[in-house]
Amino acid sequence: MSLTEVKLAGGAMGFNWLPVFAAIEQGYFEEQGLKLELMRMGAVDKCTAAVAEGEADLTITPPEGAVRSTVDGGPLRIIAGNVNVLPLSMVAHKRYSSLEELRGARLGTSSLTEGTAIYTQAMLATHGLTYPGDYEFEVVGVHPARWAALKEGRIDAAVQLIPLNFVAFDEGWSNLGEVSDYIPEIVFTALIGDTQWLAANRDTATGFLRALSRGVDYVSDPANESALMPLVTEATKAEGDYVRKSLEYMRDKGVFAQKLEIPPAAFAKTIELMHDARLLREEEVAKAQETIDLRYREAALA
Repeated sequence: MSLTEVKLAGGAMGFNWLPVFAAIEQGYFEEQGLKLELMRMGAVDKCTAAVAEGEADLTITPPEGAVRSTVDGGPLRIIAGNVNVLPLSMVAHKRYSSLEELRGARLGTSSLTEGTAIYTQAMLATHGLTYPGDYEFEVVGVHPARWAALKEGRIDAAVQLIPLNFVAFDEGWSNLGEVSDYIPEIVFTALIGDTQWLAANRDTATGFLRALSRGVDYVSDPANESALMPLVTEATKAEGDYVRKSLEYMRDKGVFAQKLEIPPAAFAKTIELMHDARLLREEEVAKAQETIDLRYREAALA
């Protein structure tokens, strides 16, 4: 049987990609007649650009680029959820013991318009620090690059994904808090596609989501823990106890969207924080709701 190739883009392809790796390993995509080409882009905004420019078919990445595209009359839409809980901690040099002390600091981010910069602004705003003015951002890349930048002294702090947050704390870096304590529910990463490609490849998109949903089920089942260990290692580059700790964190936090859902409250928080970060004007908020197109998800789960 010939397989239809799907080009799937991602930034670092870290922990949130575990259901994809599981679905590949278990043959779920092949059962849908699909073969994935994984495109590691190294930055979240490059993922949305790749889909908009036709370089990639789909991407798993933060949603802000798709929202901006929709508002601007562009083609990107969110078709399913991936992670609606932020598995991130604020990691800082040991000279910092509180978020308030980050005034004047240089913070690492992967983009100024998507993901980490927005969460960082929301977290620090609750402690009286605003951007720009009270701190600065340096765009250093996704979480492995942020970890390298921290160790090299190019930045003072950054939000870090599991398991690098655990590694950092064990090495003596300061833990300034869980981002999810400040933002309990938000669209962290989602499945994003181009309307024209989606319309022309409806069966492919539906089959992709059907296979991915089975991957989420596989990852969420504790009975598969032993089989998942090498996949967690691949996704996170973790070793030893960090592998199991990452899995426990995932299940305790309910990290993955179990039915690929985009909860209205989670998307509303995304829009709110984009507005607060001056990435959406007040008159654009209503238009932003058009970013969500769950028809393909509904067909996949029917």
